[in-house]
Amino acid sequence: MTSTDITLGRAGTTPAVVLPAFAATIGASAFLLFSVEPMFAKMVLPRLGGSASVWSVALVFFQAVLLAGYAFAHLLTRRLSVTVAIGVHLLVCIAAAVMLPIALPENWGTPPDRFTELWVLALFAVAVGLPFFAVAVNGPLLQAWFARTGHPHARDPYFLYGASNLGSFAALVAYPLAIEPTLGVAAQSRLWSGGFLALALAVLALGLLAARLAPAAVDRAPTPTRPIAGARRARWVFLAFVPSALLVALTAHVSTDVAAAPFLWVLPLSLFLLTFVIVFQRRPLVPHATALAAQPLLLAAVVAVTALPILPLPARIGIELLAFFVAALVAHGELAADRPEPENLTAFYLWMSLGGVLGGIFAGLLAPQIFSTIAEYPILLVATVATRPGLLGRSGRDALRTLAPIAAVAAGLVVLRGFGYDLGSVPPTAAVALVGAAVTAIVLVRGDALRLLATLVVVLAALQVFTPGLGTTTSIRSFYGVNRIAESADGRFRFLFSGTTIHGAQRLRDADGGLVSGPPRPATYYWPGSPMADVVAATRLERGGTLARLITIGLGTGSLACHKRPGESWTFYEIDPEVVRIARDPARFRFLSDCAPGQEIVVGDGRVTLAEHGGAAADVLIVDAFASDSIPVHLLTREAIALYTARLAPHGVMAFHLQNKHMELTRVAAALAAADGWTAWVRVGRPGTAGAENHDFESTVVVLARAPADVAHLLADPEWRRMAPETTVAAWTDDHADVLDAILRKYRGDAPRLAP
Repeated sequence: MTSTDITLGRAGTTPAVVLPAFAATIGASAFLLFSVEPMFAKMVLPRLGGSASVWSVALVFFQAVLLAGYAFAHLLTRRLSVTVAIGVHLLVCIAAAVMLPIALPENWGTPPDRFTELWVLALFAVAVGLPFFAVAVNGPLLQAWFARTGHPHARDPYFLYGASNLGSFAALVAYPLAIEPTLGVAAQSRLWSGGFLALALAVLALGLLAARLAPAAVDRAPTPTRPIAGARRARWVFLAFVPSALLVALTAHVSTDVAAAPFLWVLPLSLFLLTFVIVFQRRPLVPHATALAAQPLLLAAVVAVTALPILPLPARIGIELLAFFVAALVAHGELAADRPEPENLTAFYLWMSLGGVLGGIFAGLLAPQIFSTIAEYPILLVATVATRPGLLGRSGRDALRTLAPIAAVAAGLVVLRGFGYDLGSVPPTAAVALVGAAVTAIVLVRGDALRLLATLVVVLAALQVFTPGLGTTTSIRSFYGVNRIAESADGRFRFLFSGTTIHGAQRLRDADGGLVSGPPRPATYYWPGSPMADVVAATRLERGGTLARLITIGLGTGSLACHKRPGESWTFYEIDPEVVRIARDPARFRFLSDCAPGQEIVVGDGRVTLAEHGGAAADVLIVDAFASDSIPVHLLTREAIALYTARLAPHGVMAFHLQNKHMELTRVAAALAAADGWTAWVRVGRPGTAGAENHDFESTVVVLARAPADVAHLLADPEWRRMAPETTVAAWTDDHADVLDAILRKYRGDAPRLAP
């Protein structure tokens, strides 16, 4: 091209227009791409009981379709001229437009007990697959077209990948802060559809512009300057695999412990995309050497907060997110440094996307089948060290000499564990000293990648095997989470953990070591005199001494069943088949076998199965479903209240267990009551010293009744207080629920608003 061609182009268009037009369209495309992810996952969430695994599977799906989009863009640029590629891509966009607006397909059915992940993938493919694919093609395709325009920056168009990820990052920030709090999912879907159509027109215009600017010799399928070596492609795949898999594992960990909500989903993903924005700049905002230096220190910090969880959960999550961010910076920085010439741009993105998909498949689909715990998280933390330079290239003798001391420590730990030794028997000061030694070791070997990797393997494996404060532990994993059955170090109690939260406790032995006989005493949130025990006992009195029917959503160990009396009909609804098997097994917990043999349990999401399951109207309907400490949002909406109302007897009441470390939900319940004409009453039950020794826990319960007379016996206890009609918090709906506001209220210390 001559200088005149560069200035005006073949059609007289100034290149000054080209760069901002391409950058803006690529950014807008990425914005649409990453705003549809949390939007549709939020639509699907109620079908699956609010499980955090929904987002893990969603990430796998979107990564796979992104790979398909990159492969399609690669074919368009390799096989077709710009002009022909425009026509083909336009046909794809028209086909995708027919699928709009995005919504859940009707009559899709309920998820199966097994292979739930495949059911979710099929649902995503049918509902959102084609529109997402059409948008996914745009990023690499537009960059390849830009490389043919003759613009001065066309020789290195990778900076546009930063613009793409900046658009993605903007979407993920805007969704929880602006889009989700103000718009329901139906309105979001309509706006997204309009954006899709506008984007299709913009891509068409830029394709025509590129075809006009490109000389005839360039407007054809380009030939790579040289082939890409297989080892180099494999390295790209690995460098993309590790941070992608770690993203899925960390997101599941965070959202399981707090809430399965879009704003928690997008936080790790935003950091993930931000690393691409940083490393693909001509001058990275964070020097690669800085990320390499910080990574071992942050890994040591993760070990410390994992082994000694004394920090508040937000601080621990913050450290883990920062460690993830820097690890992704390291891996993606290595990718950016090894990017090929522009002729191989789409191939580079294709191999990088393949690594991302494989990482998502490993952490989102395979790991839950392979591991009974979240073992993939520490494994992937170790793998981040393998993305650092300098791991390979030393002799075998040197490697053995380097690893010998670390191997000796590992062998000693194996011997200790073989003799039944556990950190639970170590005094707290000694445990702190051991953790301090492990952290110090990580810091001291940070300059040697091989030593760092081996040290992390030993330390993180020890954390998985040695469980402070607990004895024998068994883990059972399902789509809905990880359930751990553990005994206290002194052997007196057995617990059921969901994630990090205890969901049931049974006394096995008395203080003198003797076995406990007779029916087990309900503990945790159902101790005698607890708010939920009050609800059952008081409503029973209202009904003349016997409950005709009681419905409970959520099972746990089944300890609530020990408040059941002969002649009463109770039904439990539980989404996780593994929890049902645990509760029914008397070798694990005896609440059901001793207190309610033959207890009716309906397996499936509480709302879905309750809508399908008939039976007599209930005197009491209890909502007590948790995943770790997260309460499924769809069980606290106006649509849910309408369903519960339809299942209640004329003077029946509903009770919600709302104890939560991270969300203030009593005011949501009060808003639901005010919206539908119920009265709301609340009690916070605090066990005494003796109760705490029995693992009785504080619990907050809100009762909704049509009139005070329906809970007269309950209100005889002055600890039950009527809540003021809620006017400042909106009642949640299936279309809109502001989880972020509930979390902020909790950390502000907001209390239930009581009536005078």
